Amino acid sequence: MPELQDRLERFETLTAECELIAKLAIESTKREFYLKLSEQYRQLAVDMRQAIATRAAA
Repeated sequence: MPELQDRLERFETLTAECELIAKLAIESTKREFYLKLSEQYRQLAVDMRQAIATRAAA
């Protein structure tokens, strides 16, 4: 279970980093890219939370 928690924390960190980069991006294409990337990492974090909850319930 610790490896799942580590991955969750990593996805949350990557989400925050991508959001920050998107805010600082001057070019709109880069801003859009990092916003989409942050959304993907956010979804991975949601999926990881579900996996942790499922494993904890088992």
